[in-house]
Amino acid sequence: MESGPAIFAGTAFTLFGAGLLVWTAARVRHRAPVAHGVDPTAAAVFATAFGAVLLALGVWCFGRV
Repeated sequence: MESGPAIFAGTAFTLFGAGLLVWTAARVRHRAPVAHGVDPTAAAVFATAFGAVLLALGVWCFGRV
């Protein structure tokens, strides 16, 4: 019964992390701002780092199942 929450959390983290990475890559590729009012390089690095952390956290949750 404890695998249900781990599957839900893993799915949520993985989808959000992957979506953030894809969105950031699309914004950078089109040379559009990732975040308004922030240095473009810092915003891209920050968003990419958080996307990778969330993706890794989702994979870790799936590993706990």
